[in-house]
Amino acid sequence: MNASTWVGNAAARSVALDEFRAAIRARLGAGARLVTFYGRPSADPAEVILTAVVAEAGRLEILRTSVSRERGYHTLTRDLPPLHIFERELYEQLGVQPHDHPWLKPVRFEGASMGKTASYPFYKISGKEVHEVGVGPIHAGVIEPGHFRFMCLGETVHHLEIQLGYQHRAAESLLLERDARLLAPVIETIAGDSTIAHAWAYCDALEALAGVEVPAEIEWSRAIALELERVAMHLAGLAGMSTDIAFLQGGASYGRLRTTAINTSMLLCGSRFGRGWLRPASSRAVMTSEVAGTVQANLALLRKDVAIINEHFLSARSVQHRLQGVGTVTRAQALELGLVGMAARSCGLDLDARTQLQRPAFQRQPVKVVTEPGGDCWGRARLRIRELDESLGWLDAAVKACGTLQLSRATIGALAPDTLAISVAEGWRGEVVHCLETDGAGKLLHYKVQDPSLRNWFGLALAVRNNEISDFPICNKSFDLSYCGNDL
Repeated sequence: MNASTWVGNAAARSVALDEFRAAIRARLGAGARLVTFYGRPSADPAEVILTAVVAEAGRLEILRTSVSRERGYHTLTRDLPPLHIFERELYEQLGVQPHDHPWLKPVRFEGASMGKTASYPFYKISGKEVHEVGVGPIHAGVIEPGHFRFMCLGETVHHLEIQLGYQHRAAESLLLERDARLLAPVIETIAGDSTIAHAWAYCDALEALAGVEVPAEIEWSRAIALELERVAMHLAGLAGMSTDIAFLQGGASYGRLRTTAINTSMLLCGSRFGRGWLRPASSRAVMTSEVAGTVQANLALLRKDVAIINEHFLSARSVQHRLQGVGTVTRAQALELGLVGMAARSCGLDLDARTQLQRPAFQRQPVKVVTEPGGDCWGRARLRIRELDESLGWLDAAVKACGTLQLSRATIGALAPDTLAISVAEGWRGEVVHCLETDGAGKLLHYKVQDPSLRNWFGLALAVRNNEISDFPICNKSFDLSYCGNDL
């Protein structure tokens, strides 16, 4: 079992609430990082089980406790700000109140709150010269629904509040309605632009529950799929940023090259978005020596043409003027908010599960973690460009190293009873977390999914402060967050 997955009897990690609170404070205070914090119903209807997952010394560790639904508990957010969104979600999903929470508002309007979006309690700034600008939830073009409420003085944004929930599909409860071993087609649709990342996290957790060790060939196949997804989405993001600032060469060239990337995925598995590629203990991708030659030719084309448009993008003064110093999030702010993935690395934080949680394929063929210090739109664009180069180089070496890939089908047997499995996959946007827990009969008792967007939307809200409202589209695209990944 690799370090990106934790599996075991969670009940054995359960402690009293006071000890749980002290342990989280001690772990995070000593440099551990919060990965997720969530709750599930207990066998006792009056209680809720809380689970915290931290990354410490290159491995995952968990802490667990139980709290009264009626009494709740005193918030941890005041001392540990990265928990703020998780405590809000916990209150919305299970009704357990974190008393004295500084921002206890709906996350996605679940359960009894569905249909109450119009009553969302927006933060107000008083003053006769302050005006509100509401954007969405319906937007021009093809975009997911979300509402953005700006508080402005003239053209300057002093506060942005983001209200989501319009895409809520009750995905987590849907995942409990069928056999855990047959969920891959549903998992792939949680966030369509992160098909591979979510599918890999699911497969890892399920295989851990079944006690299955996958061969190196499948690990290679999954890693190739993940990096192709990263390349395609970075190209799409750079195309979008270029279009937003009227850098038409970038919009056309990055968009054209994305087609080469997604067509390479289709060549390998039959889907441009990687659907069907990953299955528990299996791989649906085939790479003969002939296909490998075509893949390498595509990668060579991408590396050559990407280098040309990257040079034009980075050297264009119009691009520099529109992106530099816009939408800045500092390193300290990123740590306080608990940002992950691109949003964190563009603030200088070295966070990447591919290397820090020791994925076997990335141990065999190391990938360099890229960071940028600026934390602005320019830094986020440069980060994508540098990660593109790194991923394309890694893919070229990996295709040569792994040789051919054959269709591999296997059956997952019974799942271990009373067991929790937690898996983390570093998608292009950041870490994807899947937590699967079985009951005494080995059936799925609870399924928790976490897309990196859940943690990063607050970063976008902070980035826009003291910028002109006309800069918001650029900031929004630079973060490139998922509405459906947040709303589940």
